Amino acid sequence: MDDPADGILRSMDSPFVFQARGLTKIYRMGEVEVVALRDVDLDLHRGEFIVLLGPSGSGKSTLLNILGGLDTATSGHVIYGGQDLTAATERELTAFRRDHVGFVFQFYNLIPSLTARENVAAVTEIASRPMRPEAALELVGMGQRLEHFPAQLSGGEQQRVAIARALAKNPAVLLCDEPTGALDSATGIVVLEALERANRELGTTTVVITHNMVIAEMAHRVIRLADGRIAGGERNATRKTPVELSW
Repeated sequence: MDDPADGILRSMDSPFVFQARGLTKIYRMGEVEVVALRDVDLDLHRGEFIVLLGPSGSGKSTLLNILGGLDTATSGHVIYGGQDLTAATERELTAFRRDHVGFVFQFYNLIPSLTARENVAAVTEIASRPMRPEAALELVGMGQRLEHFPAQLSGGEQQRVAIARALAKNPAVLLCDEPTGALDSATGIVVLEALERANRELGTTTVVITHNMVIAEMAHRVIRLADGRIAGGERNATRKTPVELSW
């Protein structure tokens, strides 16, 4: 049987991971319309570390959710690997999320009754090209905590397990929504180091949502959103490492 993702990913020769054109999202609540995204055009290149920067309500999470196939646009197109994701069926989108995208959120969503290894293995058992759970945890500096349960781990350690879980499926893209938002600065730096290492060593295109302008200094490119629109962006001529950031 053909993989349902094949219809989306017939060619990965494009230098772009994502291309968004005219992306608009309108939420309707009764007679009230809330425009979350307004005619967004965006290109994301392979292997980039991107920071989406903007205040609450600027459209960052909506954009991330549409890119990751968790939400659909009201109008416009999202091209992934040269294929139109907007035209994908729900079955194709499910395969796309399962095999090609890793998600990291502000809250870790680990299963309390499973160890770190088992939390990661829960994903590798359904992925098509998984890493070993131990290798994913080693990548984020958690190789010595394999048999620890979430309650035995600090917040930063739990977030690193969540990152390992996302990376273990070997995704082409890692989408992170405020991954350090619930952490203190020292712990946040450790988490950012894990994301930077994955981007550098695995070549995973990494998109990080934040309202913290300091984190933008470690990105290849910063994209600023305001009122649902792309308000600007710049490429960092010199990137800082996480430990060089001044929180």
